[in-house]
Amino acid sequence: MAPPRPVRAELGALMRLALPLAVASAGQAAMGVVDAAVCGRAGAVVLAGAGLGNVLFLDLAVTGMGLMMGLDPLVAQAFGAGDARGARRLLWQGTWLALGAGVLLALPWALVPLALRPLGIEDAVAREAGRFIWIRLPSLPALLFFVVAKSYLQGLGLTRAVLVSTLLANVVNFGLDLLLVFGGGDLPGWAGPLRAIPPLGAAGSGLATGLVTVVQALYLALAVRAVRVEGGLAGQRRPERAAIVRAARVGAPIALHLAAEVSLFALVGFLAGRLGRAPLAAHQIAIALASTSFTFAVGIGTAGGVRVGWAVGAGDTAAARRAGLTAFAAGAAVMALSGLVFFLFPGPLARLMTSDPSVAPVAAALLSVAAVFQLSDGVQAVGAGVLRGAGDTRYTFGANMVGHWLIGLPIAIGLGLAAGLGVTGLWWGLCGGLSVVAAALLHRFLRLSSRPIAALAPAGAGARPEATS
Repeated sequence: MAPPRPVRAELGALMRLALPLAVASAGQAAMGVVDAAVCGRAGAVVLAGAGLGNVLFLDLAVTGMGLMMGLDPLVAQAFGAGDARGARRLLWQGTWLALGAGVLLALPWALVPLALRPLGIEDAVAREAGRFIWIRLPSLPALLFFVVAKSYLQGLGLTRAVLVSTLLANVVNFGLDLLLVFGGGDLPGWAGPLRAIPPLGAAGSGLATGLVTVVQALYLALAVRAVRVEGGLAGQRRPERAAIVRAARVGAPIALHLAAEVSLFALVGFLAGRLGRAPLAAHQIAIALASTSFTFAVGIGTAGGVRVGWAVGAGDTAAARRAGLTAFAAGAAVMALSGLVFFLFPGPLARLMTSDPSVAPVAAALLSVAAVFQLSDGVQAVGAGVLRGAGDTRYTFGANMVGHWLIGLPIAIGLGLAAGLGVTGLWWGLCGGLSVVAAALLHRFLRLSSRPIAALAPAGAGARPEATS
């Protein structure tokens, strides 16, 4: 039987919004895959150092990104209520928040590399990871602004700029990775000064990604500037303490939930590092590939959150429920497909990422575990997105704390360390935690959308902006 027309129409609208966001999200992860592949050709030490450094940097970055993502429901609901000037004001307040949070978060994190050796990380790996972190930190404010600008553009339904910026970033990142990780010594004579660039190893990978992040932020800044708002923007750009605090309060639970999840993955990476360089390198490869498939679900969840936010802003709870459930179904379907790929081709995928015979078999085993948790990983990603669109950001944090830290971590330690299953046992713990979170978020949305959903702010009158390009 054909699905009811409203559901078919909702699926079409969702995918038109989700596809560019999903591809852009996958493109962001693809840079991590390219980084891992390039560093993998430079040896296990460089790969392990870049992997550990990237995990630790992301542990910080996602906290800031989550804080910025408090703008997602605020902007989407403002557009749903027709308040274009209010949405633009939120963009500027988010920009001030990004600059301040970027600096305040980066400064103490610069001390993290000093703790790696005392915590048992091999000297060579700790040195590479530390250099990666130090050279990546200055780009944090640009990364947070990118999230702010993305929230505004996706809330308006303008996702092309986000997609183009990511595609451009991937091209530039690949070239810079090759140049900075291996150095320019093998370049032809016409390359001139580039031939004098020394091999930077993991630090080169961090520098490449940092430079690309700045390029992406500048591109989205130009895209935002092209959006015109009727009535002008007088008074929109000044920092407003109340608005910044409001956005931070909505974003704080998102930041905590992302920090809880990523911190667990960072802890697993640390435990894998204590098992040796091969388990850590295999963990990095599997994380990079699993993150690529996960980003498609994130894109669908983000699009679902935008559509839920529009509906909530317009006071239409039935449309919000339809949008959310459609996003859950689409995310589950996409992740089931990626799980099948990981299940059928773990070995070839691992060998594509590394030529080290001590790393590839371990990475293949981890990809087999990833195949099992793909469905739950997709459902929890979509759940976080649609609940965020509804303005419910606190529950997701609680679900992640219980699922990952009270259930997943004990399983990981029990299987990986106590039972002697190594890094594979650690990953089965991740699988258990993700499954619990997925079930909790789906249940929460079903309950929340069964009654009227209140918007985060009163509906305001305003003109809908137009893009000039």
